[in-house]
Amino acid sequence: MSTKNPHLDPEKFRDSLATVKEDGKRNWIYPKKVDGKFYKWRTYLSWILLAILFVGPFIKVGGRPYMLFNIFERKFIIFGAAFWPQDTHLLIFLLLIFFVFIILFTAVFGRVFCGWACPQTLFMEMVFRKIEYWIEGDANQQRKLDDMPWNGEKIRKKSLKLTIFVIISLLISHTVMAYLIGIDQVVEIVSQPPSENMAGFIGLMSFTGIFLFVFSWFREQACLVVCPYGRLQGVLLDANSINVTYDHVRGEPRAPIRKNKVEESPKGDCIDCGLCVQVCPTGIDIRNGVQMECVNCTACIDACDEVMEKVDRPLGLIRYASDTSILQKTQKLLTGRVKLYSFLLLILVGAFVALLATRDDLGATVTRFRGMTYQPRENGEISNLYEVTFINKTFEPQAITLEPEDKKYRLEVIGDQNWTLQGQSKFEGRFFVVTEGQNIKTNQDNVVLLLTQNGKVIDKIKTSFMGPIASN
Repeated sequence: MSTKNPHLDPEKFRDSLATVKEDGKRNWIYPKKVDGKFYKWRTYLSWILLAILFVGPFIKVGGRPYMLFNIFERKFIIFGAAFWPQDTHLLIFLLLIFFVFIILFTAVFGRVFCGWACPQTLFMEMVFRKIEYWIEGDANQQRKLDDMPWNGEKIRKKSLKLTIFVIISLLISHTVMAYLIGIDQVVEIVSQPPSENMAGFIGLMSFTGIFLFVFSWFREQACLVVCPYGRLQGVLLDANSINVTYDHVRGEPRAPIRKNKVEESPKGDCIDCGLCVQVCPTGIDIRNGVQMECVNCTACIDACDEVMEKVDRPLGLIRYASDTSILQKTQKLLTGRVKLYSFLLLILVGAFVALLATRDDLGATVTRFRGMTYQPRENGEISNLYEVTFINKTFEPQAITLEPEDKKYRLEVIGDQNWTLQGQSKFEGRFFVVTEGQNIKTNQDNVVLLLTQNGKVIDKIKTSFMGPIASN
C-alpha cells in the first residue's frame, strides 16, 4: 500500500478557496446533515456554552456585574474584578496571557477551539443551521429550494426562516450589548421609546443587522476571510499538532467498492464515497491534508466512521491525530515549542498575579490646568490651578483628601469640599495650590501631594508649581 501523502502530490495541489468558483463568484456551501458521537458531544457542549453566554449578563455579585466589557467608558469587570484605564498594564498582561495560551493550545491541539467553542461555530452550526435543516430540509432539499422559482412554498419557507433568524439575531445583539453596557442599561433602552435613547437603539439595531448578515449570508466566510485566528493557523501548527486528520497511510490508494469484481491490486480503506466533503461546512476535502479552512468541527469524522462501520472496516480513518502520529504511529506532545510556550505562559501568569496583588484600590491623576501658568493674588500670594481625577476601583465608598507635604503650600478645593467616592466611580475636580510669593526660589518647583484614603496616606503625587522668583 502506498504511503504517499496525497496533499503533497502536485497533481492534487489546491490554490483556491473551496467557497469560490473559478469565475470568482461565491460557491454556496450546502453541508449535508451529519449525525454521530462527536456531533452529539458538540451539541451537548454547545447547550452549556450558549447557556453560559446568555445567562452571563444576569450574573451579579453584590449587585455588580460579574462580567462587563464597557469599552465606551473604558471600564471592565472580569470575574468580579474591576479594571480602569489606569490598569491598562494589567489588561495588556491579560491579553498577552490569552495570546500565548492560544499559541500553546493551537500548537498542541490545533483549531479545536474553532470547532467546539467558538461563538461563530456554535451559533452557525448548532443554532442557525439546525433551524435551516428543520425548515428547508437537508442539503439536496435546500439546493432544490434555492433553484426553484419563487412560489408559495419557497416564500413561506424563506419568510419563516428569515423571521426566526431576525428574532435570534435580536436576542444575540441584546446579549452582546448587555456585556458592553450592563443588563440594567439594556433593560432601560428596550423599555423606552427609541427616541428616548436613540444611540442605544441604533447600537442594538446595528448589532442585529451584523449578526443577521453573518449567519444568514456571510457564514463560513467569517472563518475563512475575516477571523485572524484562521490566518495564524499556518504559522502556529506543525507536524506534531493534533488536528482532524485523514490517515492517508491507511486510506490510500482510495477506490470505490465494486460488487462481484476481483481487485487486481490492494486498495486502501477509503472507498472514495465523498461524504467527508459533503458534510464539511467549509467545503474542503480533508483527504488533501490539513488546510486553512478546516475548523476541526469533526463532521467528516462522524460521516467517515458511519461509512467504515457499514463496510466493516476499522473506524478512525479520519480522526484526531498529527502528521507525525500518522507516519510514525507515535504522538509527541511535549515538543520544544510546547515547553517554551508553557514557560512563557507561567512567567506571564506569575507577573500578572504579582501586579494584581500590588494594585492600588484608588487611582489619582493630577495635572496643571491647561493654558494657565500662575495667578498672583492681592495679598502677595501665588496660586496654581490643577485638575484632579480620582477613580475608586473598589466597590465601597472611599473618603479621600489631598494635602501638600511641604507646609509652605496649602490646598484650596474649588466647589464640592466633600471628596467621598462611591464604589466603582470616577470623580473630577479642581483645586488651587497656594503659597506666599516670598517662598518662591525658582520659576518651577516640585510639589508633593499626599493622597489619603480614609485617613491613611496611600500615595505621594508629584507635580510642578510655577511662579515668579521672589526679589531680595
